[in-house]
Amino acid sequence: MGQGPEKRIENQIKRYLDNIGAWHIKTHGSMFSKAGTPDIIACVKGLFVAIEVKRPDGGKVSELQKYHIDAIEKAGGVAFVSRSVEETKQYLTKLDLV
Repeated sequence: MGQGPEKRIENQIKRYLDNIGAWHIKTHGSMFSKAGTPDIIACVKGLFVAIEVKRPDGGKVSELQKYHIDAIEKAGGVAFVSRSVEETKQYLTKLDLV
């Protein structure tokens, strides 16, 4: 069985983060983690970055995911939803992180 579209995008984003020298980890939902935590947690040039990965054709962001994205932003980090590696590149470029 092949990868689904969301997993494929996630892997592309992780490779991109490797290429720019960022530290990152893929989060997995479990009883030991907060529900709604973004898929990828990274440190890019000293800045905490959280990325919620969604497929381009209709992946919906839950209210809990929106809550965590907002809480990370309020705490001084960067958090966003990405539907492609290109969108991730654009977001990080806009923040002058690449």
